[in-house]
Order: sequence, then structure tokens, then C-alpha cells
Amino acid sequence: MKVVTEYPNGLFNWVDLSTTDINGAKAFYGGLFSWEFEDEPLDNGGFYTMCKIDGHNVAGLGSQPQEMAAQGIPPFWSSYIKHDDVDSIAAKINDAGGNLMMPPMDIMQAGRMIMATDPAGASFGVWQPRNHMGAAIVNQPNSLVWNELQTNDLDGAQAFYSAVFDWTAEVDQSGYVLFSADGRGQAGGMKIEESWGPVPPNWAVYFLVEDVDAYAGMAEELGGNVLVPPTAAGEMGKFSVLQDPQGGAFTAMQFNGPVSPPPGH
Repeated sequence: MKVVTEYPNGLFNWVDLSTTDINGAKAFYGGLFSWEFEDEPLDNGGFYTMCKIDGHNVAGLGSQPQEMAAQGIPPFWSSYIKHDDVDSIAAKINDAGGNLMMPPMDIMQAGRMIMATDPAGASFGVWQPRNHMGAAIVNQPNSLVWNELQTNDLDGAQAFYSAVFDWTAEVDQSGYVLFSADGRGQAGGMKIEESWGPVPPNWAVYFLVEDVDAYAGMAEELGGNVLVPPTAAGEMGKFSVLQDPQGGAFTAMQFNGPVSPPPGH
């Protein structure tokens, strides 16, 4: 197992789930990905749950604010980009036409963060590590392997993320965008299609699996839903969009060949 010890600026380094039922989420994701869980107390009296593989952090679980649930917003996965200076990034987000949902704030001794949306409305976080570096296990089975922007404005997204994080972008023949940071292809972008239905701009989270058909079946057995059945992704592999019992959506991805090694390897 390859363990990440540090992330360059501009790479996604963490994902977490805001959910209405922490215990239900633990049962589902523990059953699906064999994650272990450790609750860490917060200053407000609540707790934040670290999801682990062999004792290494892979993702987080937190309670969804009641006001969000009251508005009918389902549980959701959030993606975080690492940067050593979130205050400077906050200023760049404003200058590039984005919106700060949460200004720079310290999260105890773990780190400093902001939450923002790009000009099209896709939300993301920026994490400045202190005691919490981010995910120690990525690009390995049952861990984060990809983050994908789904948006109505790909051109605007390329301009925004380039201005804020110095990302570069390459567009393939199908119109899919590969975003690179620090020379590493690490995220994708695609245009939301009408056939998807009412999907808002978002950053989708992909977890690596070795048998996507088996995981789709397990998700249903654990009370979840299969939103998109196992589908070929060209010659790259197969994917399936799954939903946990509380409504959080994510993608399980199986690759036909090797994936990029984790940062630092």
C-alpha cells in the first residue's frame, strides 16, 4: 500500500460526505468499501468521522446542516483542493467571478479552509493542511481516484480554475477536459447533458474498485441505489453512478489498465 505524505498545491487532497445519518452512512460505506471509522470531537460538541483503510485516512463524514436538509438538499460529497494559502486563494476566487460560501476559517488544529462555488455554481473546498494533511490513501482500491467537474460552462470553468489554481486544460475529441496541476492530470470536466435530467453543476467523486458490477450489486444489497448501471467508459474501463441510502451520489470506477500512482510515488 502506497501512503501519501504530502500534496502539491492545486491537487485534490480530500473528500467528505455531508449526510443526514452518520450511522447509516457508516453501515453503507463500511459494507461497500470495508472502511473503518474514527469519530473526532469538534469544538461545537459534535464530531467528524474519519474513514480509514488500514488506519490511514481516505475520506470524511459529517452531519449535514439541518437548514440544508430542510430545503430538500440531499446528502452530498464535497471535494477539497490543497493549497498552502487559502486566504490568497479566496481573493483569487472573488477576482475570477466565483463566490465564497465560507470565508477562510480555522478548523481547530487540523487546518484552515474555505468553501466556494465557481461562476457556474459548482461547489468545492480549499484545504490548507496543519495536523490533517488530507487523504493518505488515493488511487488504490476503495479510495478516491478521480474528481470530475460536471458543468454547463466548460469554457468558463477552464478560465476560472486556471486563474485560481494555475491548472492547465486539455480537451479531447469528445469534448472531455483533462485538468492538470503541478504537471499531474488529476481531474476531469464535462458538459451536463439534457438526458441526465435536472443535474446542477457539481464536482463528482470517483472511488476506485476492482469489479464495478460487483460493487453495484453490493450497493443495492446495502440499501443504496444504482443511478447509472455499469457502463463502458470507452477503452478506459467501466463506471457506475451509485447512491447511498440517504441520497449521497458517487461514482465507482474500474480501470482496464493501471492508474496513476498516488502523489509522491
